[in-house]
Amino acid sequence: MAGSPTNRAVFVDLDRTLLRRASGPVLHKALEAAGVALPVPGYALLYVAYDRFGENLPVMALARASAVAVWGSAVEDVQEAGRAAVPGLVDLVAPYAPGVLADYRRAGYRLVLTTTTPADMISPFADSLGFDDVVATRYESRDGRYTGRLSGPFVWGRGKSTAVHRWASDAGVELAASHACSDSVFDLPLLSGVGHPHAVNPDRRLAVVAALRRWPVEHWDRPEGVPSLLGYEPYDLLRLWVRPELFPYARFDVQGVEHVPRHGPVLVAANHRSFFDVVALGLLAARLGRPVRFLAKRELLDAPVIGRVARAIGGIGVDRADEAGSRQAFHLAEKALSAGEVVIVLPQGTIPRGGDFFDPVLRGRSGVARLAASTGAPVVPVGVWGTERVWPRRSRIPDVAAVLHPPTVRIRVGTPIALGLDDPKADTTVVMAAISALLPPEGRVRRQPSAEELARTYPPGRAP
Repeated sequence: MAGSPTNRAVFVDLDRTLLRRASGPVLHKALEAAGVALPVPGYALLYVAYDRFGENLPVMALARASAVAVWGSAVEDVQEAGRAAVPGLVDLVAPYAPGVLADYRRAGYRLVLTTTTPADMISPFADSLGFDDVVATRYESRDGRYTGRLSGPFVWGRGKSTAVHRWASDAGVELAASHACSDSVFDLPLLSGVGHPHAVNPDRRLAVVAALRRWPVEHWDRPEGVPSLLGYEPYDLLRLWVRPELFPYARFDVQGVEHVPRHGPVLVAANHRSFFDVVALGLLAARLGRPVRFLAKRELLDAPVIGRVARAIGGIGVDRADEAGSRQAFHLAEKALSAGEVVIVLPQGTIPRGGDFFDPVLRGRSGVARLAASTGAPVVPVGVWGTERVWPRRSRIPDVAAVLHPPTVRIRVGTPIALGLDDPKADTTVVMAAISALLPPEGRVRRQPSAEELARTYPPGRAP
């Protein structure tokens, strides 16, 4: 791990902070495969409680006794087990954690993994994530084999705080200018010893302390402002209710969902014809079975009721009149994509009015192209048609009375688009053409709309 001359650091706890769950099962499996450890009856149940409620004394006692358990084992065997465990640990990294660490690094902080887990086991993982150093429990060894004793403090509770203070003194790091991130109330000595403590996915007791001391509370498994209960977000619950039968005044014809990759970041780019597009795209999102975020106009997220719902499911507000706000929205979308999530964007930004609504040549802003270039996320086009018949722009509410003869909303998902990624304007043209190609023939032919059709494209009272 390469050092850095900065005198500021961020100390990051491992289990339930950097990782979504405890590292113990992955590490123990690697040790078993290396012939270093034997199966421990019932230990899996201890980690189930750990994952759900946070650090507990039985698990920490097991960790403390592991020095004796590896007595006589070769150091190289344990280090090799640590290297073998890296892929499994990487799979447990909280989705938004890499983005948080990248922000700290850009701000000039040294990244220090701070954990009770033995250094010989966890250092390969820390290297793989680009940490500058590790403060961890160390086992004493002699002639290449462990003696069953510790070398230095057991890095837990006050022992972790002591180890961090020693490391900071040796490294020339000022703790008053540094950050510490942890989920556990047992890390209070560490959190209280730095200038900027952060309660990340805090257990119940730490959450109370953080509230009393006004420490920031963060969750690296989901976007800021999105709540969770027992691992479920509002989006997971909302998906259960976004079903076609709940909208009897519309019919839905959805095809091509299989074109959306099941894993990794995805940009879904759709055209915009009606406020009912939210329902249409919500139905599409519900079929994906994975977290979906979306960019929306700031006015939507500021609305009293629907705004709260939009924020709770990860909506990202865009204020095009505020350059700084637009940059922040772009940055949040980048974070979501870097976390491997789906982000839905309507490149047109707003519903076209008048003659533009009937123009077969779709025009959009360059945000999708720029996000694709900066994150490498594939762009999947979606053509939406018929939502304007359910909820025309001139109406304040959908036509809920159309239950006897409901119009059909047509949703077509295309295959990922090949983009050059070096010319946002040219790539935007490609994206909009791909969306247009998914519309029915009537949406791709230029025609002269009637005065009544034109009037329906304007908000109430604003038709020319």
